[in-house]
Amino acid sequence: MRTLQRLLVIGTTLGSLLALSPAATADPSASKPASPATLATQARMRAALPADNGQDAEFAGRGYITTLKDPLIRADDGLVVWNNDVFSWIDGDAPPTVNPSLWRHMKVLKQHGLFKVTEGVWQVRGYDASNMTIVRGNTGWIIIDPLWSKETARAALELVNEQLGKRPVSAVIYSHSHPDHFGGVRALVDPAALPPIVAPERFMEETSSEWVIAGNATGRRATFQIGAGLPIGAQGSVGAGLSAMPSLGTITLIPPNDSIRKTGETRVIDGVPFEFQMVPETEAPSEMNLYLPEQKTLFISEIATCTMHNVQTPRGALVRDSLKWAGYLTEALERYGDKAEAEISGHCWPRFGNTAIRNYIALQRDNYKFIHDQTVRMMNMGETPTEIAEQMKPPAAIANEWSNHGYYGTLRHNAKGVFQRYIGWWDGIPAHLNLYPPVEQGKRYVAAIGGAGRLIKVAKGAIDQGDYRWSAELLNHLVFADPANRQARELLADSYEQMGYQSESAVWRNIYLSGAAELRNGVSPRKFMSKPSVDLVGAMSTASFLDMLATRLNPARIGDHSLTMALSVSDSNENTLVTVHNAVLVAEAKMSVAAPTVTVSGSRALLMGLFLQKLPLQKMEAAGLKVEGDRAALLMLQDAIETPPADYAIVTPQ
Repeated sequence: MRTLQRLLVIGTTLGSLLALSPAATADPSASKPASPATLATQARMRAALPADNGQDAEFAGRGYITTLKDPLIRADDGLVVWNNDVFSWIDGDAPPTVNPSLWRHMKVLKQHGLFKVTEGVWQVRGYDASNMTIVRGNTGWIIIDPLWSKETARAALELVNEQLGKRPVSAVIYSHSHPDHFGGVRALVDPAALPPIVAPERFMEETSSEWVIAGNATGRRATFQIGAGLPIGAQGSVGAGLSAMPSLGTITLIPPNDSIRKTGETRVIDGVPFEFQMVPETEAPSEMNLYLPEQKTLFISEIATCTMHNVQTPRGALVRDSLKWAGYLTEALERYGDKAEAEISGHCWPRFGNTAIRNYIALQRDNYKFIHDQTVRMMNMGETPTEIAEQMKPPAAIANEWSNHGYYGTLRHNAKGVFQRYIGWWDGIPAHLNLYPPVEQGKRYVAAIGGAGRLIKVAKGAIDQGDYRWSAELLNHLVFADPANRQARELLADSYEQMGYQSESAVWRNIYLSGAAELRNGVSPRKFMSKPSVDLVGAMSTASFLDMLATRLNPARIGDHSLTMALSVSDSNENTLVTVHNAVLVAEAKMSVAAPTVTVSGSRALLMGLFLQKLPLQKMEAAGLKVEGDRAALLMLQDAIETPPADYAIVTPQ
């Protein structure tokens, strides 16, 4: 059964998207040097950067103790899941192919090892996509955010015990519901003797729900956002902006046994007092900050970091509430701004001293509030999302704060996200209400401009002038009209590449360079993944599973057939009536019918195997699934459930 469970997990939606990692799948020899236009752009960027007083570098290095001698972290089978020195080559002046602001940022962010924050508080930074925070309790270590995978968490704990003295883990705190902040937990605690595991309310529901319904699309887009297929280097990936990269280890999860529900709640955990601030619907739907009054240390989760964050993520997620985000930062200032002498977060480096902390949080707050308020102001004046994004320019005091620069989120993307949250994707222009899809648009644009040859000539002129936004728009139409046109693909790849080199955002850089790589080399199968565990299957509720199943029902396959399925999920003791009628799958908890078409009983893992993995019914029955009634109807439903392609085309037509 254990082997079957492992097989089932690998193909689930959760398993298909968690933990993308750097991989040299693109051909670096196809990369071009920085063009004269890019050289000029980099020079202008360098001249416009704010003065660097060295504070970020000093704060990032303060309290450094040591790091592991071997930079490679391996799984039990010897597979390298993380390299602490992956960005050690980033040093000196920025090369022509990297935005100088992004280069400066990564020089600070690349540091790794064990750091002392204040008496009784340490962090392990640079051992994965996130930070592990360690607080000394009366009997053991209190761990805040146990990294992305159990292999890196184990290595981080080994470093802590080696340097600070071996102690058990006496408690774990999850700051929020993203896997880089809980995935390593099973390396730290024994499930048979669980210590307190504290999390914000709705943690378990949100852990899976954000990744379920749109999980396949989110996962595919995440390969672009994080640059999963790019080689590491000055013409490839230079990180993810918020961090280096996610590790390739095993993601685990142990459900919390204590939930924080409101701001101001306190706990004494292994003798250490904590106060909590709830900050939901910001960077994550379930999230909290925490304050250690004895250590005068504020852990601000991920709502303030060394970069502007995403109001709307390029990978895809519900649009976050930038107004609430700014409000929670104001509340943090009100509650802790006059007290905190150290500030830490789940990513990046700390801030020290009350003045520096207050200034940093206030300017981050002002940035999110400015984006929100000015987007809404211009929206109410009739401006479209694109027009708003083009005009968005914060005051110098906000823009000159390094942590407000768009290394991860960007002003343009976030302004469009605010617009979408309030009034949706449509910009109000009637011509945009019912546009042709990309292929049909492409054919018509190519014809209107005078054919492929004429379009390429105009695009080359734009490239020669360094107008890559225009050349990319033109060439994208031609590629969608005729994806076999090699010259168009190469020129579009060149345009994307130069925009990637110029991007201050590591995410935009990764997206552009990933697009260029796929135009040149085609789509590579998603091979470089973390190893999700059965914990993540268990985190998905039956309702979420059935909601996802409904989104995969193909009307052409199910036709006008109807059926009722009495579903019994053994590991959660849930009974659900599933009805398929009018090509719509509806689940009704606790409902029943006298004579269902088919009755199915088994664990959630077996149901996933049947419907998501499309494994043979006989194999599932041999593993413990029970079926009574019309087997043919069940097989028809199984056949009608689609498995979306993990590696669908993005820069070319499907």
